Amino acid sequence: MAVRNEFSAVKKVIIVQAFVAIVLSVAFLLAGGVKQAISPLSGSLIALLPSCYFAYRVYLSRKLEAKKMVRAFYRGETTKILLTAALFAMVFQIPDINLLTLLIGYVAVLSVYFFALLWRE
Repeated sequence: MAVRNEFSAVKKVIIVQAFVAIVLSVAFLLAGGVKQAISPLSGSLIALLPSCYFAYRVYLSRKLEAKKMVRAFYRGETTKILLTAALFAMVFQIPDINLLTLLIGYVAVLSVYFFALLWRE
């Protein structure tokens, strides 16, 4: 039986999220130019960056005792939500941001979590 890296499943989700962000942004870039690609790229990064932060925090707490691990999980999730809100607030300062394509990028990258639950090896 092969030994699995405990971070491999999370790493795959982050890689797929980054791939979806890149593909979506390039598609909007090719379809409408740089101005059209900024909104979905921003939305994708709003979903991706907090996910990377949360994955890193959970990875750091993997060897803690259960009570401290749960506390680290909740602290990481709270920070992830606050980071997401802050990123949305920052992106809304960009002139000519398209809300629909911003949300398309955000939802597309965020939906990787849900599809990962269905995807089994």
